[in-house]
Order: sequence, then C-alpha cells, then structure tokens
Amino acid sequence: MEYKSTLMSGDDISRALKRVAHQIVEKNRGTEDLCLIGIRTRGVPLAYRLAANISDFEGVGLPVGELDITLYRDDLSTIGETPTVKGSKIDFDVTGKTVVLVDDVIYTGRTARAALDAVMQHGRPSKIQLCVLIDRGHSELPIRANFVGKNIPTSVNEVVAVRLGETDDEEAVKIYVNH
Repeated sequence: MEYKSTLMSGDDISRALKRVAHQIVEKNRGTEDLCLIGIRTRGVPLAYRLAANISDFEGVGLPVGELDITLYRDDLSTIGETPTVKGSKIDFDVTGKTVVLVDDVIYTGRTARAALDAVMQHGRPSKIQLCVLIDRGHSELPIRANFVGKNIPTSVNEVVAVRLGETDDEEAVKIYVNH
C-alpha cells in the first residue's frame, strides 16, 4: 500500500466527534434511554470519546458498551479457521433503549449489518442508530449512517485508515492506495 494523504488530523477528529455528539443528543431530544456501543476495534474508543463529549455538555454519563462482531460476519469462513474473538462487553440492558452503534468507517455496510445481529443478542432496543467517523461510500447493503463525522468519496482501490491514540499511538485519518 502506498500512502496518499492525511484526510483528518487529531484536532479534526476531535472537532468532528464534538459535532456528532451534539447531533446525537439533538436528534434523540436528549439523553434519556440513550446508550453507545462501540464496534471493535476503533469504534470502542470513539464511543467512549462521544460519551465524554456528551457528558461535558449535558452533564449526563451514558452507558457505553463494546461489541465484538467476529462471529456475526458474513465472511467468517474466509477469514480463517479460528478467528480471534475478543468478546463483547455490554454491562447494561439494551431492551427499550436507543442504541447508537459507533464505528470508525462505513464502507460496504457489512460490518454494520453484523453489528445489528450481534446487538440483538443482548436484548431488543427500541431504536438502533449508526454513527461513523468516516463514510467512504460504496455501500453494498441498504444501510447508511445516521451520524457521520466526515464523508470522504473514495475509489475501491483506496484504503481509509483511522488511527487513534488508544489503538495506534497516532491521531489521524489517512488514505492509502492499493495497487
């Protein structure tokens, strides 16, 4: 892969997450029965950052969960005989709640579809919304994000890499070209 450019700096990511946090609260008319669930790997720190932003301006701590979708993927048979499962950590009941699933990038929509299946194993939310830092287009399923930090039109031979301090010791969104 060849580095092409940096699309967002750490400050850009922070600003986008603050804006999206406000949108989440506004669209849901507050924080009542609202919870955030990050999709592993990079959706988890993004969900915690969104919760911190909402806490800063609403004064309310939202429950945050961590969702491992490995066993719900439709390409499970192609990713190896023994996929690594890190496990979900959802210490609250999602039944009747508005669940905001958080991920770093939406591309084909297949991760979001798997996350819908996975979250339903934890209860029956009244509503599920999707929040992503980057929407790069190319959806293969009728799934789109309710909240988007940045829309970045890409070609199929490009790779969008979200880099976060919690997972990568770097804060940026970069684009690479796959030849």
